[in-house]
Amino acid sequence: MSTRTAPADTTETEVDELARAAAAAAPAWAALAPTARAAALTAVADALDAARDELVPLAQEETHLPEGRLTGELRRTTFQLRLFADVVTEGAHLDARIDHADPDWPMGAARPDLRRVNEPLGPVLVFAASNFPFAFSVAGGDTASALAAGCPVLLKAHPGHPLLSGRTGEIVVEALRAAGAPDGTFAVLHGVDAGTAALRHPAVKAAAFTGSQHAGRALFDIAASRPEPIPFYGELGSVNPTFVTPAAARERAEEIAGGFVASFTLGVGQFCTKPGILFVPRGSGLAERLAAAELPAGGQMLNERLRAGYVERLGELRSHPSVRVLAEGDDPLGDRPGPTVLATSAEDFRAATAELAGECFGPTALVVEYDDAADLPGLAASLEGQLTATVQGTEGDDVADLVGTLAGRAGRVLWNEWPTGVSVTHAQQHGGPYPATTAPTTTSVGTAAVTRFLRPVAYQNMPEQFLPEALREDNPLGIPRRMDGTLER
Repeated sequence: MSTRTAPADTTETEVDELARAAAAAAPAWAALAPTARAAALTAVADALDAARDELVPLAQEETHLPEGRLTGELRRTTFQLRLFADVVTEGAHLDARIDHADPDWPMGAARPDLRRVNEPLGPVLVFAASNFPFAFSVAGGDTASALAAGCPVLLKAHPGHPLLSGRTGEIVVEALRAAGAPDGTFAVLHGVDAGTAALRHPAVKAAAFTGSQHAGRALFDIAASRPEPIPFYGELGSVNPTFVTPAAARERAEEIAGGFVASFTLGVGQFCTKPGILFVPRGSGLAERLAAAELPAGGQMLNERLRAGYVERLGELRSHPSVRVLAEGDDPLGDRPGPTVLATSAEDFRAATAELAGECFGPTALVVEYDDAADLPGLAASLEGQLTATVQGTEGDDVADLVGTLAGRAGRVLWNEWPTGVSVTHAQQHGGPYPATTAPTTTSVGTAAVTRFLRPVAYQNMPEQFLPEALREDNPLGIPRRMDGTLER
């Protein structure tokens, strides 16, 4: 057991001091040479790796997650810090554009010298998530991408792992300071009131959140109602539907059933990309396979608040008149809930989509049996915005309409895979239409996440000495730029 004391809630006076310190640090952190900012991100990654033997047991104690899962998650966290360091050094995220003056510009008037570049928004408030105590928490993707953009970060710790949050925050602050970052570049806040006070603080220029739809929407409304509204990048929830075609059910029923069970029960069902609804052809035998499937043992959820919310939502689904229990593990409503597979028909699902299609955050999934594959695009269209949507099909299936409909509903569309793996890459998209997120044009995973915390600024006929380095004629940063319409590297 840890001997550390849980941090006290941050007072409103302390929030004000930390926000002002972040605002004071913002110009110096933004002006730091890209190589120096990249080195600071790498230093944070190195420090977290060095503290693995301290941090992983602390995370186990507070979250009940297994050592192997946490060790891998910490590796993912430090990997993405180093990946963002590479992004900062390359400089493509600045989207630097230079249009030299042109007296013969075809629009009928001379073109002035125009130079455009992305610049940091300023201090960013990050709300940590509970289900990924490293990768979506203190030093997770939101923090890494905001720091990479040149923005100081105020991190609102999640109450589910306060000791881990406090210690991780200390390591981040120490590593940044040793790497030359200005004081105030990073700080951790504790307490619900501290989070809302920081969100309202005029020094904060953007916020990022991963959590429930209820809490995220409340925070989004605060961000939008400020005297100066700010961007709020919230990930709020998703049921991540999967559609199985008749041909796929005939060819791979056992494989699909096994993959589905493994995916929706992974981490006791506490992944934001858990496949929560499975559409299967009636009479295909898939429902029967799932009814007879060997379900994994139940597990302890991240905290009692999440377990209570899960039990309440599962109770609502189980008591719905059109829903039957297809299979369930031991003590499905208990302290270590076993998995539950529910079932309904496509007709009943259409009649009660609002009640049945909401997220159930935990080891439960709903199987929906349909009669005609031609109905799948319509079923897909009835769903709200999603983080992911999956098609289990065959090369011979005509699912173009379904895929097109899903692309309009989800940020990531998968083919013959399962969504509970979100690779940190350049091409990743982890976002989607509301209520999956509050900002469907952005991602919270992958290198494109850095663009959330940047805004474009154009300089017209500006003397060279007053231009940002990214826009100077001799390109001292050596970054890719678009010159008079042509991309140069």
